[in-house]
Parts: sequence; C-alpha cells; structure tokens
Amino acid sequence: MKKLFAVLAILVLSLGLLAACGKDNKTETPTNTPTTAATEAPKDTPTEAPATPTEVPATPTPTEAPFDPAAKGEGVMTYAQYDAAADDDEIVIECFVQAHQSWWDNKITVYAADPDGGYFIYNMTCSEEDAAKLVPGTKIKVTGFRATWAGEKEVAADATFEILEGSYIAPAVDVTALLGTDELVKKQNQFVTFKNLTVVSAATYKHDGSGQQGDDLYFKVSDGKDVYTFTVESYLCGKDTDVYKAVEGLKAGDIVDLEGFLYWYNGVNPHITKATVTGSINAKSEGVMTHEQFVAAADDDEITIECYVQDHQSWWEDKITVYAADADGGYFIYEMTCSEEDAAKLVPGTKIRVKGYRATWSGEIEVASGSTFEILEGSYIAPAVDLTQYIDGSTIVSQVPEVIAAMNSRFTLKGLRVTNKADYKYDGSGQQGDDLYLRVSLNGVSFSLVVESYLRGADTDVYKTVEALKGGDIIDVEGYLYWYNGAQPHLINVTVVPQE
Repeated sequence: MKKLFAVLAILVLSLGLLAACGKDNKTETPTNTPTTAATEAPKDTPTEAPATPTEVPATPTPTEAPFDPAAKGEGVMTYAQYDAAADDDEIVIECFVQAHQSWWDNKITVYAADPDGGYFIYNMTCSEEDAAKLVPGTKIKVTGFRATWAGEKEVAADATFEILEGSYIAPAVDVTALLGTDELVKKQNQFVTFKNLTVVSAATYKHDGSGQQGDDLYFKVSDGKDVYTFTVESYLCGKDTDVYKAVEGLKAGDIVDLEGFLYWYNGVNPHITKATVTGSINAKSEGVMTHEQFVAAADDDEITIECYVQDHQSWWEDKITVYAADADGGYFIYEMTCSEEDAAKLVPGTKIRVKGYRATWSGEIEVASGSTFEILEGSYIAPAVDLTQYIDGSTIVSQVPEVIAAMNSRFTLKGLRVTNKADYKYDGSGQQGDDLYLRVSLNGVSFSLVVESYLRGADTDVYKTVEALKGGDIIDVEGYLYWYNGAQPHLINVTVVPQE
C-alpha cells in the first residue's frame, strides 16, 4: 500500500517536472486579447483606444476648374477691344444678360455685362422662344457690328447670338461721385447706383411731357452741382412695375437713391430700374416756415426759414446778400449778418437756417437786413424755371401769375430781342463797373433786365456779353427773378442766338 502511494507520488512529481521543462524551452504566441491584465487600470483613467489600422490614401479625383466669367473663347474680344472698336467694325463678344427690354417682331434689346464692362445690344435677332431663355445671368456669344448713336456705344441692330454655359450677375457700381466728370462715360452701360440725389422736377410722360401713362418717364435730379435727366424706359420697366410707379410719385425736393443701367444719350441718361425715396429737402425742422408761410407773412413778422444758397453778392462789412431757394420757391436774403470766414462757406447748394424779419421793398418780398444764420447738413441746386411761355403780350410781365409765383427763383427766358444798348446805371449816368440795365422785348412785351454788379462784376462773362449787345440781337438769358416795382431780373448768364 505504501509502495502504491510512493509510485503515485513519483508519477505526479514527474508530470510537474515535464510541465516546467516545457515552459522554459518554448515561446508562447500571444493571443489578440490577454487573458489577464497585469495591472488593472484605475476607473478614473480612460483606457487607450485600439490603434486604427493605417489606410493608404486614395488617389484624389481631379476637380473641375472654377468658372471664370472673365474668360473668353477663341476669337472673342475683350471688353477693352470692343470699347476701342470703330463704328461698323465686326465684333464678337461673350457677355452675360443682366436685363432686356420687351421682345417684339423677332428682336430683343439686351443690357449685358462681363466683369470688365457693360454692353447695350440693340434689337438683337431673337425668336420668342429664345427670348424666354435670356434670364438674368445667361451667358451669350454675340456676333454683329459696333455702332455709336448720340454718344451711346452699342452693338448695332440685327446681331445674332448663341447661348453658352455659365452665369454671372454684375454688382452695382456706385458712380455718384463721377457725375459731372469725364470718368463717368467709362462706366457706360454698366449697372450702377446713385446715392442722395435730389429730385428737381416731377416726372413727365415723354421727354417733352406730350405723352401719357405707359410712355417713357423723364425726370430731373441734382447732385447739388448740376441737373441731370434720368429715364424709366417703358420697354424695360413698364407702367405696372414698382419703379415706374415710384417715379410717377416723385416730387420736387425728394431725396432718392437710384439704380439702373448707365445709358447715354447726348450725355448721361440712365435707364432706371429702382427708385427709393430716402428723405426730402423740403422737410423742415420744428418751428421752421414753409415757403408758402414765409410769402404769406406780414412785414416785420419774425421768421425762421431753412433754404439753400444758390448764389450771393459780394461780402462787405460783415454783411452778405444771398439768393436762396427750396423746392417750393426762392428767397432774397438782404444783407445777412456774416463774417468773411463764413461767407467763404456759402457755396451754391449749402443749406442754411435763417432767423430774422420779413420785409417788402418796392414789391420785393425779402428777409430784412440783419438776419442771422447757421449752416446745416444738406445740399440742393434749384432748376431754372422757364418763363418764356408765359410772356404772350396779353398781360404785362409783372402781372402774370406764374411770374409772380417765381419771384426770387432762378429762371430762364428764351428768344428775347434787345431793343437798345445797355446803360451803366438805370439812367445811363454811370460807368463801367456799375450795374448794367438792358431793355428787351418778347411777344410784344417790353421790360428791363439788370446785371447786378455786386453779383456779376465787370470782369465776368455775363457783364462783358451784355456790354457788347446791340439793338436787334436775339438772346437767351438766365438769372434770379428779383423785383423792383415789377419784375427786374438779375442776370447771371446771357447767350447770343445766331441769326440766319
């Protein structure tokens, strides 16, 4: 029995030694997941995520080049080449439709652009079906001929086109500061904006007012220096459009922002597509009179007015006499208190608030001597009122209602006949440098005009022109409708009309 236990013990011991020898002589291949962790990770410390197998980057797929609206096809002109072309030169251009006028009789007029300039494509050959495809942004290739009409550079009638891939809308260019400069024409036919212009006359149907609703609308605006005529082209924006209705509602004195295409017709004549009223130069501060209230006031009434300097006489001894206006009428401010330094600030268009007293002298309604003023923000140049049509011989000039209403306003008269050589002073007793008095007639009515020497002195063009006039000369004149026992205009410009 003991022997049997001894044998079993030896056998167990032998097996243990064999197992021990196996571990010493063979490396064990580790499995992917260890059976036990050597050290247990703290519960607060995150375990590291298994490594992500490294991927071989895929070969990138070539991307299409971004669309370039300035790129041109072979044989296609740049805008500079088109602009430099002569009339009747054959042209090929690529551009983008921005807008178009109404399609009619297989023709369509297109306003187009590329990033370098604008194009006006007049009466391009186009089916009605294709016209529907010419939405803003559409790229077209146009073949035709260059032309110029009244200063407008355009693609002449009957050009042909094809539609290409691509789309582009040109941004609006603010050209307000270019008004009155030679730089403006370089933006011709581009989509442009004008800011803070002042309406100087309500819109008319057709350029001469002879039309009716649905015709082109013409209206005048000022940048504070010059007056310009803008148009709502009815084939582009008809009577049911927002812009047509907005322009119909404009009043003299409205301040507007405008958008449109910079069309040219013997000068700048934009085709307007949007009009936004932002204010009015006739807006008065609290306690300030309207022009109507000023005219209706009694002599010696205290007055406060806001108006815009149009011109002034010479400064002297801290006094200055000012011709002023708002959109409703003119003001004559006699010997306003003013330092020499402030006199230099009273350039045409300057807005001023004037406090003083109302007066009448020999029929002239004015602000009496000694008024005071302050300069305000704002600028306005009033248009000249053409009084020619009201001088018909049936009534003396000073009794014509339209003439009376224009007292102190800027005016023009056309086709006057000089009846005698001008005199220095009203009775001819003066000398060069004194006021010049001139007698003229129109439609059987005779009246006097004056070159006020404190307004336009002996060295000015108008003074010299009037000195040289002879009886029988025909003249057009411009000035301010001063009153002295009747209308006695102060002239600022005289043009001699050539006679056949």
